[in-house]
Amino acid sequence: MGFVIRWLVAFGLLAATFNPTEWNYTSWVQANFDQQMPLAILLGLLLAAGYIIYLRATLRSIGAFGMGLVLAVVGALLWVLYDYGWLRLDNDAVNVWLAIVALATVLGIGLSWSIVRRRLTGQADIDDVDE
Repeated sequence: MGFVIRWLVAFGLLAATFNPTEWNYTSWVQANFDQQMPLAILLGLLLAAGYIIYLRATLRSIGAFGMGLVLAVVGALLWVLYDYGWLRLDNDAVNVWLAIVALATVLGIGLSWSIVRRRLTGQADIDDVDE
């Protein structure tokens, strides 16, 4: 259940930033920045804080190579689905949602990886701690 929550938060963060509908931060800022500059900056900083938390944890747990590997696996899965005719890529909105799902999967796995590794191996990750 923990992974699902982490994935949903990552998906929400990415979808709130940009998605093919009009209900996203990027579209809202483009339309309302002059009238709502303080709110736009506040929301942008909150989104940035969310990205920093997720990206820092992901880079510390699986690294850039792991991120690329997870993204490659998701890409290969989409390729298989397309090759078998279960997925069509002619709709730009669907493609954007697929990209959001793929990136949320990378961030969700990255944030959950230390927990999975500890359960599989019994070894805990320890960050640099000054004593």
